[in-house]
Amino acid sequence: MKKFVLLFTVLVSFGTSLFAFTPPDEGMWLPMFVDRLNYVDMQKMGLHLTADEIYSINNSSLKDAIVGLSTQSKPNGYFCTAEIVSDQGLMFTNHHCGFDVIQQHSSLEHDYLRDGFWAMEKADELPNDALTASFLIRMEDVTDSIIPFLNDSMSEGQRSAKVGEISARLKKQASEDGKYNVVVKGFFGGNEYYLFVYNVYEDVRLVGAPPSSIGKYGGDTDNWMWPRHTGDFSIFRVYTAPDGSSAKYSEDNVPLKPKHYLPVSIKGVEKNDFAMIWGYPGSTNRYMTSYGVDFNMNKLAPPLIDLLGKKLEIMKEDMDASQEVRIKYASTYASTANGWKYYIGQSRGLKKLDVITKKREIENRFTNWVDADEARKEKYGGVLNELKEGYLKAGEAVGPLLYINLGLMGADIIGYANGFSQYEQQLKDVKDNPEAPKQTAEGLRESAKEHFKDYNAPTDQKILAGLYEMYATDVPEEQWPDFFKDINKKYKGDFDKFAAEIFEKSIFSSQEKVDAFLDKPSAKKLAKDPAYKLANEVMSALMGAVGGYQGAQTALSHGKRLFVDGLRKMDPNMVRYPDANSTMRLTYGKVEDYYPADAVHYDYVTHLYGVMQKEDPDNPEFVVAPKLKELFESKDYGRYGKNDTLNVCFLTTNDITGGNSGSPVINGNGELIGLAFDGNWEAMSGDIAFEPELQRTICVDTRYVLFIIDKYAGAHNLIEEMTIVE
Repeated sequence: MKKFVLLFTVLVSFGTSLFAFTPPDEGMWLPMFVDRLNYVDMQKMGLHLTADEIYSINNSSLKDAIVGLSTQSKPNGYFCTAEIVSDQGLMFTNHHCGFDVIQQHSSLEHDYLRDGFWAMEKADELPNDALTASFLIRMEDVTDSIIPFLNDSMSEGQRSAKVGEISARLKKQASEDGKYNVVVKGFFGGNEYYLFVYNVYEDVRLVGAPPSSIGKYGGDTDNWMWPRHTGDFSIFRVYTAPDGSSAKYSEDNVPLKPKHYLPVSIKGVEKNDFAMIWGYPGSTNRYMTSYGVDFNMNKLAPPLIDLLGKKLEIMKEDMDASQEVRIKYASTYASTANGWKYYIGQSRGLKKLDVITKKREIENRFTNWVDADEARKEKYGGVLNELKEGYLKAGEAVGPLLYINLGLMGADIIGYANGFSQYEQQLKDVKDNPEAPKQTAEGLRESAKEHFKDYNAPTDQKILAGLYEMYATDVPEEQWPDFFKDINKKYKGDFDKFAAEIFEKSIFSSQEKVDAFLDKPSAKKLAKDPAYKLANEVMSALMGAVGGYQGAQTALSHGKRLFVDGLRKMDPNMVRYPDANSTMRLTYGKVEDYYPADAVHYDYVTHLYGVMQKEDPDNPEFVVAPKLKELFESKDYGRYGKNDTLNVCFLTTNDITGGNSGSPVINGNGELIGLAFDGNWEAMSGDIAFEPELQRTICVDTRYVLFIIDKYAGAHNLIEEMTIVE
């Protein structure tokens, strides 16, 4: 799945980087500019904090409770957001953000996905090898340190190299000899640059997670949908060395003493209440041109939907048949399904809301502005045509790229075999460096344990056969690489037979075979392995496809930067915010209902009785845990319910996107009232065009979170360490 996420990141970068401020709820704002750009509006909407209490470099502020989650020790971006909720480093995020970690700790003996997990004391908390928590120290505008050294005579490659060179110097200066992780990112299409300094903690332990029947209630059916009844939360704790510095896992480590943590409110939410959300939104393309929208709808989305849908179909069949396979593939299936449904919803939204027409209206206005001045015509006159041509080239390249990357490369055995390429070369050069293969073999042996823990060869064999057959059906034969033509000819289109032979003869189909090979390695044997040979051929084809696509992307970079620059100059007094790029942002809005269609009204809140109304014992997505049903029937809600009801989720008008999962929803007093976890189906085009009447953020209510921790799990130790505001 990491491969898909990486490719997805490349693909979504085709949008421009400009947002125009329209309704008050729209905008993902850099916290350092809140005092100047947003503070007065936020006060009018219900904020009771000072600007310094929101963002400060010198004093404790809200920013110090916001966490970026990553699997890297020096991350450049974050897959989810989390927040600190106690003075002992306790941290909330979404269940789906912690899903991979929960799955890694699960087994047939301890199925934490099915049963949940609760550490009743700190000694029970589970360490994780690849999970880090980043805290922002400060952000700084470094535009004047970079832009003066760039000029229009540079090629895009030269420009990128110069930006990288200057950024490296700036990062080294700000890192304080490696103490901090420093990131420099471009904004507004590369017209501005900002530097971000982070403290990264590498000891993050699992503390609690509800069973999937609560944390993933509604499953793929309810994903992106409202009304929602999902207790989408999990709990972690950040640890440090005894002196408070970052350290890898050790029994000597102690809970983090945060600069700031969020009090947790159980006062409840009402319609029109102020709500702000902090976090690390990943990527948006609000001012993408009409050509980019057409590309997304007609070139990018269709193959993604088809390829991911096929893989999901194969995985689900085996997961439904085996509890062991279900555990192994749970995380991969969930993340794949999320992307698959996202593209279905986005395509639907773009068409239904006629976003292309709206984009053309902006382009027409831009053209009129450009044509009114000769100097503008000289600088910006060819921009839109440049973007049009760039997207046409991208459209020609993206299909072949996706069908190779997600199709021919879609089975895990291919990517895994490809990871042995360095080892083959070391075996060939063993006389020159006899120790290198030994050291690499040790690492490969360890990685094999991790790979095969969550691997089922029969399922992967079906995926290989199914995706190769799909490639043969969907891709014109004249576009096939030579090796695929040979495969089709040799097996006469029988890809089941082809896949069976690969898995039977390859050393990469089981851990036992890999270990046996590493015991007696041979470069010759590795080179002849059918999965390894196939991996090399697929990678060669993939590099060719990537080259064509990247060429189109490079051609677009210049046009996007000029377009953004022109738009900003066209309306110099317009308040604007930069595109999401996995840097800290805040968004503010209010709790509110919506009307998705004529005569249809959705309330802003859901309740526990809605969980029971959806219950379906024959559908694993809608099974209700017996204890939850008991608590409902006895109305044993403690201090978290009101008038014999318990709220589960609520809606806000906040502007979020992927990466905001797990973000804190904070009231006007700086208290946690919920966790953001999803957007709504009717506004799936929101990453490209914000729709104020339709766009809503789906949040799990903190009262439901604390109810599950307290009354359902009995984890009173966690309740006691939080500051709860009644």
